[in-house]
Amino acid sequence: MAAAKAGLLPWLIPSSSSSSTSSPLFSVALKLPVRGRGRGRKAEKDVSVSVAFNPSGNFDISAFDSHDDSDKVEPPMPPTTGRYEVVIDNDSIQRLDLSPFQTATGITSPSSADPRGYMDRTIGFTINYRREDPGDPRELSEYPDIRLWFVRLDAMYPWLPLLLDWRAGELARYAAMLVPHQMSLRMGVVFNPEALELFVMSKVFVVYPWLKRHGVPKPRLKTTDMARMLGFGIGDQLFDLIDDYHHQPTPDSL
Repeated sequence: MAAAKAGLLPWLIPSSSSSSTSSPLFSVALKLPVRGRGRGRKAEKDVSVSVAFNPSGNFDISAFDSHDDSDKVEPPMPPTTGRYEVVIDNDSIQRLDLSPFQTATGITSPSSADPRGYMDRTIGFTINYRREDPGDPRELSEYPDIRLWFVRLDAMYPWLPLLLDWRAGELARYAAMLVPHQMSLRMGVVFNPEALELFVMSKVFVVYPWLKRHGVPKPRLKTTDMARMLGFGIGDQLFDLIDDYHHQPTPDSL
């Protein structure tokens, strides 16, 4: 059993070497409004927030860290011109209605999407969420109803992270909807490291075969790029195992 666990390590590794410090292994900028959480900070503050993976596993992080700003990342790039824009609001969120996504993208069923038609143009989200309490300090990724909508979306279209507007921060925000995290003004969205690893692995198992099935060139490279955006590198051994499994006959084919 110990050997099996050790064998997992080469497949999913941080894209930068870890250290004993608490500095993030990766940082991706997001345009998220961070609402003041301290005393006398009721007004909303529009700041550029980074998404960070904390390799030390320290998941007890103050929202207002008193460190300097030397490790803050640059603001994200603007949305890709002409991307598919999915607009959701309170009504669609509360009804778990995926029709705004289907209407905006033309993807009516999981089998109707060809990745080649979406990877260059990409997909992004506009969340028009009206808070019941204007003074509620939570971020959008901390509202259970919003997260539940994205959970349903991800269950219906599990390969969707590949098609998002990565450079504009959409992949990081999407992950924040599905992966436990905490908020920090200095580090941004700090993911639970083990939960993020499982999320990345689950997407690799979905995205790589999906790309191969549609004949997309260099599926390993594209899958690795997606994982690297969330701070991880994927070893070729894992892709080889996936390929070997798909080449094995299934009971139905015997």
